[in-house]
Amino acid sequence: MRTFMANAQNITRNWYVIDAAGKPLGKVAAEAARLLRGKHKPIYTPHVDTGDHVIVVNADKVILTGNKLDQKKLYRHTGYPGGLKVIPYRTLMTEKPVLAMEKAIKGMLPHNRLGRQMYTKLRVYAGSEHQQQAQKPQIWNMK
Repeated sequence: MRTFMANAQNITRNWYVIDAAGKPLGKVAAEAARLLRGKHKPIYTPHVDTGDHVIVVNADKVILTGNKLDQKKLYRHTGYPGGLKVIPYRTLMTEKPVLAMEKAIKGMLPHNRLGRQMYTKLRVYAGSEHQQQAQKPQIWNMK
């Protein structure tokens, strides 16, 4: 018996919409990362991008559990001395909720060129409208 390895001829990509309204940020991000990697498919191969396209809507209505809204912070550095920028998640969720969702999902993908390729199949929108109606995306119900 031989082990099946997916390649470009075996992969079919679907489009899925995840509604994040009222759901925890981490759970939505984990499910989106799972779809982007293709772990929900029987042909999943770790070194091949077998994942689907994911559209996350209502990113502005996602919730953070516990005290994360006040305690969690986004850190980034400009590269210059003294260039550390710290943004509390309370500010981030009001001003840039899309960035918070994208950062959470990107952190759950592989940190190599394969993960960067998977990340290109992600679209996040703050509201309930998206621009991919032509692709006929299916609604993905989270468990």
